[in-house]
Amino acid sequence: MPIRAITLDLDDTLWPVLPALELADRAVDDYLREHWPDVARAWPITAMRELRAQVAAERPDLAHDFTTQRRLTQQQVFAACGIADPPLDTLWEIYFAARNAVEPWPDSLPALRRLAARWPLASLTNGNADLARTGVQAHFAHHVCSRDVGVAKPDPRIFLAAVTQFGVAPDEVLHAGDDPEHDVAGARRAGLRAVWINRHGEAWPAALGPAPELELRDLGELADWLETHATA
Repeated sequence: MPIRAITLDLDDTLWPVLPALELADRAVDDYLREHWPDVARAWPITAMRELRAQVAAERPDLAHDFTTQRRLTQQQVFAACGIADPPLDTLWEIYFAARNAVEPWPDSLPALRRLAARWPLASLTNGNADLARTGVQAHFAHHVCSRDVGVAKPDPRIFLAAVTQFGVAPDEVLHAGDDPEHDVAGARRAGLRAVWINRHGEAWPAALGPAPELELRDLGELADWLETHATA
């Protein structure tokens, strides 16, 4: 069966996400220190992260929506300081701009150009990375994120939502991502073909069943493999 389309995870597949997340937290903290010093003193970065984890635990209905989780966290922070009308839009823009200041791995952009030249691509993510702000929008025909679909990977429905965008069968779509459960196991349960982008040489978790047939170190290797083995 030929591969007719490709879905790609974003965070930790195209770029390391942790540096951008840390930058975003610092940017928000810097703003609070300048404009809302009492809030900043009461809610340093560590405390803000702990509250966000608490919000996530208390609101499993928002497991697919990191954006709303964060806005609720900020709302509670200001409410705890006796402030009923927090600058949520400003805080979100500060956070979102820094969160999307990602640095793709050296192989990512050349590989995206090669892949997009031959196959339609869709980004498939649980996160809130923005294709335009990260500078990769031109390579993707579609963007599928958990907030819009209402479910997160590894739920098969988000993978099938991406397949629908292409108008092909699930087994004609290859999904590539770094997370064994969310990306590989999820894609396989949805009937897609899957490749594990294992940049750090990690061992496959035995609890997830057999290791994937295709395991590659980076997107450059993915482009090489597809150009050799896949027909579209």
